[in-house]
Amino acid sequence: MAFSERDLLLIVDLQNDFLPGGALAVPGGDVIVPLVNRLARRFPHSALTQDWHARGHRSFASSHAGRAPFETLELSYGPQVLWPDHCVQGTPGAELSRDLDVPQAELIIRKGYRREIDSYSAFCEADGRTHTGLAGYLRERGIARVFIAGLATDFCVAYSAVDARRLGFEACVIEDACRAIDTGGSLASAWQRMNAAGVVRATSDRL
Repeated sequence: MAFSERDLLLIVDLQNDFLPGGALAVPGGDVIVPLVNRLARRFPHSALTQDWHARGHRSFASSHAGRAPFETLELSYGPQVLWPDHCVQGTPGAELSRDLDVPQAELIIRKGYRREIDSYSAFCEADGRTHTGLAGYLRERGIARVFIAGLATDFCVAYSAVDARRLGFEACVIEDACRAIDTGGSLASAWQRMNAAGVVRATSDRL
């Protein structure tokens, strides 16, 4: 596949806390980093996302007495999986992987920095109304098609892909350049949502 100036690779949350040994490690998360590096060299444009939580974030299980990680709690904006403390602003766990080699990336979008609301999507926070500004940036740059790689397939990748479609972009998830948490059937559910939204599913060898 030939990529044009209207294509962008969106690299989602390749941060230390999501890699082996991190606070919320995604199984095999480190395996995709070399592939993402290779893919990025093929795209005319690339951007990164970075989970960037305030201390005591509302999505952390530690912020809710008697609650444990991976329980689900109903919050004002809907159901929220409670997570271990992770990607706290300014900590080593929030840093991008040192093995990530994409110096040509044109933008880093930080998300989840509002203490009272979680943000899986690169485009919009969990209330569905508070935008990150990524959509406007892509439109002004003339980007029409977003290819997504990173962590985790069933959360930040899936929410970003579905929001990309909702906001008028073509979206393709590069399946082998992602890894999932897959808790409580979350991966199957994510693919159902992505398929329904018209997200294309591809592998790197078909691009």
